[in-house]
Amino acid sequence: MNRTSEDRVFQTIGNIIMIILSAAALIPVILLLISSFTSNDALVLNGYSFIPEIWSYENYEYIFRESDKMLRAYGVSFVLTAVGTVLGSIITVALGYALSKEELPGRKVLTFLVFFTMLFNAGLVPTYMNYNNTFNVKNTFLGILIPSLLMNAFNVMLVKSYFVTSVPNEIIEAASIDGAGELRIFYNISVPMAKPIIATITLFVGIGYWNDWNNGYIYLTTATNLYSIQNLLNRMQQNIQFLVQNSQGLTGANAGLASIPTEGVRMAMAVLGVLPIIVIYPFIQNNFVKGITLGGVKG
Repeated sequence: MNRTSEDRVFQTIGNIIMIILSAAALIPVILLLISSFTSNDALVLNGYSFIPEIWSYENYEYIFRESDKMLRAYGVSFVLTAVGTVLGSIITVALGYALSKEELPGRKVLTFLVFFTMLFNAGLVPTYMNYNNTFNVKNTFLGILIPSLLMNAFNVMLVKSYFVTSVPNEIIEAASIDGAGELRIFYNISVPMAKPIIATITLFVGIGYWNDWNNGYIYLTTATNLYSIQNLLNRMQQNIQFLVQNSQGLTGANAGLASIPTEGVRMAMAVLGVLPIIVIYPFIQNNFVKGITLGGVKG
């Protein structure tokens, strides 16, 4: 089909807008990476620059000074993200599939309860008391796993919408007539047809677990060996901030601060925290975009 001049103009304008938006998203990441390899003195004196006066590895050298803690924290993060993503995705997809069935008893009530959690929550104190006193997750691996495991309502509604709009009911009915049970239909028919939305949910859940530091901050008070990379970097940041704020009143603190890249280390921490997500995202980008597009058609 021949494209009209209006179509070409529209396509050109659309490409220009997307290039600008992509650059707006990419440039800060590039600046962050360059700043993490910039000498702290140059960063303080000259500010952030794409062409720093002095390149340096001091920021990463400071962070990896105790490499055993960093490696253990990365290991905890990878295990936590893997386990949490698998369990969280299974629970979310299963609940979303169930809510997509019109014949499910109490479907409207259950859907309302799931949606209600998007608007209101119990608050931090009741949540902490429940997990600590009832489930005894404090200072255990479950303390950083379970609080984020219970389904995200937005993800559930996204999965529900996908099953309603993108999995033909005729195929489900045909499989049922052929004698397939509900579990067989779910596992052999619905799940394979829902790969895009599953990839999307997996990414959401995985990013949530990888970036989470709040659960470790609340439930890991003494078990520092269970710190994820986010918790460890946050603790290091707090220590640096403490030294900066109290340097005048601490003997030898000024001398210690001189050897700490206070500005550059923040950039290096951000790079170490986001790097695995940047590496993984391109491999699931296509399914992610398709899942968001199809899953958001209607509720």
